[in-house]
Amino acid sequence: MLQLSPSPSPPPALDPIAEVHFSIRAVGRDAWNACFHDQVEDYDCLLAIEEAGIGGFEWRYITIVEDGRVSAVMPAFLCLYALDTTLEDGLLRKAVRRVRQRFPGFLTLRLACLGSPCTETGTVGFHPDVPPERREVLFAELLSYFEQLAATEDCALMGLKDIPQPVAAALDGPLSARRYAMIGGLPTAWLDIDFKSIDEYLARLSSGTRKDMRRKLKSFAQVRVEIRTDFGDFLPEVMALYHDTRNRSEWQFEELTIDYFEGILSHMRGRSFCAFYFVEDRLLAANLIVHDGRVAIDKFFCMDGEEGRPYNLYFLSWFTNLRYCLEHGIGRYQSGQAYYENKVRLGSKLTANAMFFRHRNPVLQKILRLVSPLFSTDEAGQ
Repeated sequence: MLQLSPSPSPPPALDPIAEVHFSIRAVGRDAWNACFHDQVEDYDCLLAIEEAGIGGFEWRYITIVEDGRVSAVMPAFLCLYALDTTLEDGLLRKAVRRVRQRFPGFLTLRLACLGSPCTETGTVGFHPDVPPERREVLFAELLSYFEQLAATEDCALMGLKDIPQPVAAALDGPLSARRYAMIGGLPTAWLDIDFKSIDEYLARLSSGTRKDMRRKLKSFAQVRVEIRTDFGDFLPEVMALYHDTRNRSEWQFEELTIDYFEGILSHMRGRSFCAFYFVEDRLLAANLIVHDGRVAIDKFFCMDGEEGRPYNLYFLSWFTNLRYCLEHGIGRYQSGQAYYENKVRLGSKLTANAMFFRHRNPVLQKILRLVSPLFSTDEAGQ
């Protein structure tokens, strides 16, 4: 645990103490979950991420303690970050890659970031007894200590990852005061399960989409679906499907590991599952889901890109997940980021997310502000 000195601003009445932990175990499940009581990706999820051995990342957990109680908390990570990570494929990205072949450190900075690279969104956790009017003060303290940590860790770039729009609005005061710049992130797609059957759901879709889905659902006759809470002997095949899917992705940040997939199912036992999709006993797709009985989050759908597509496995997984939600009384299906065209077509709504950044060098911060629209991944309106 690294304890940082208080910020130079006048201390509030309860004299909060900032603590930076190197493992979430040092915070404790009860203290963490008390601040994130309505989050699916809670202590157990973050512990699985921490223990997954994901290359290139260091984990930190910042807490604000008052009178012996954790009042505010947020995860953080450190890494080397290539600024072109979110650039779309094109001439600019190809030019950056050519330069990087000769100068490997080009447009790569050491980053300290609040949030997690492996959770759907980032948010600040507050103890339920913290009154709303005090939360901005505590976040300002947490942000100040986070910046001290970044300086200690020699991170020139500081950021906050995937903050949902409603949360971002509430944090605007401290972020603006410390001159953080905002760029759009990938929005989150979600669908409320406010229907009683798949037929009722289909009736809400457009006639063209409904007809297309009924045609695609006929593929269930050729596909066997298994809902499992462990990977068993199929784990190597799942990892092969994961890498095949990841290699087709336009944006690549973290690379998940075997320990990540196994860890999610073991640490979140009873709140996670993996749906397997077989054709003639060959595994062609797998879908990892986590939930808390209220919200189900689609963590990763991986598929054999060549052999899986003729069986409409993405759409079969969509309807499999909706049926699971209906059968278990889950009220919302959150299908994550990217590939929005089909999600919106299938009735999903989008919540915008924001990313914030600040460079310790004021001159470089101005330059990054000017070019930041090139690195925005906001697709909410597309």
